[in-house]
Amino acid sequence: MSKPARPGIRKLWLGSKLRTLRESSGVDLETVLEETDWSRYKLSRVETAQMGVSVPDVRMLCGLYKADDVTTEKLVQLARNSRKRGWWRSYEDALSDFFADYVELETEASSITNYEIDLIPGLLQTGEYAKAVIEAWEPGLEQETVARRKELRLERQSRLEESGLTLWAIIDEAALRRRVGSSEVMERQLDHIAAMARRPNITVQVLPFGAGAHVAQGTSFTMLEFDALDPVVYVETLTSALYLEDAPEVSRYRLAVEHLRATGLDPRASIEILNKE
Repeated sequence: MSKPARPGIRKLWLGSKLRTLRESSGVDLETVLEETDWSRYKLSRVETAQMGVSVPDVRMLCGLYKADDVTTEKLVQLARNSRKRGWWRSYEDALSDFFADYVELETEASSITNYEIDLIPGLLQTGEYAKAVIEAWEPGLEQETVARRKELRLERQSRLEESGLTLWAIIDEAALRRRVGSSEVMERQLDHIAAMARRPNITVQVLPFGAGAHVAQGTSFTMLEFDALDPVVYVETLTSALYLEDAPEVSRYRLAVEHLRATGLDPRASIEILNKE
């Protein structure tokens, strides 16, 4: 059974940001309706992502709300991108809604910083390691779905191959020592990370046990940065995920990133420890 259509996260964010812009502009609702010649129903549907909004309409609304040029161009780009059908849609049968949102954002990102505690980051996983992770994550999953999820994970890595994405992966030593699959699978996985770390757009740091307590203890997270959007922090749980975009929250995670980068082994030493494991 196919899933019902749902707005992509870009469309949801666009509607939310337009609503926030309207509410903070001081322009009353009746003026908005009069100037746009829209009904309350249409405005509500745009702001709740139940219908799309054109680039000219986004510019019109930004002008009405007296948004600055930077904000206007970000929302215009968001409007353009929200109308595109993402390549990941062909995997919707194997995706949870919250992770579909993540893949959509990852596809737009220009830079990703990922801190993982007990797993190898998805963008650096081999196919056989990914399969073992997927099977452990949801025991009893049909093998067809396992194969589809593994295929998606490997497809996501294509942007690293094209150098269209910069990745900074900070991997806790626990992830290197936790066996996923067989010993041979882990050996090939660590060799793969070491090879990927030599690429100019990929930086890998190992956070050793000897680093002790740190500011991100117990919390894996991913920070995504964009050319046309504000940064977003993604935190995944067993059943859902958080998408953090408020400036104070993002700043807290950025501070954690800086601390982890300063605490972890440097990239050269990290490759050496990968080769020794």
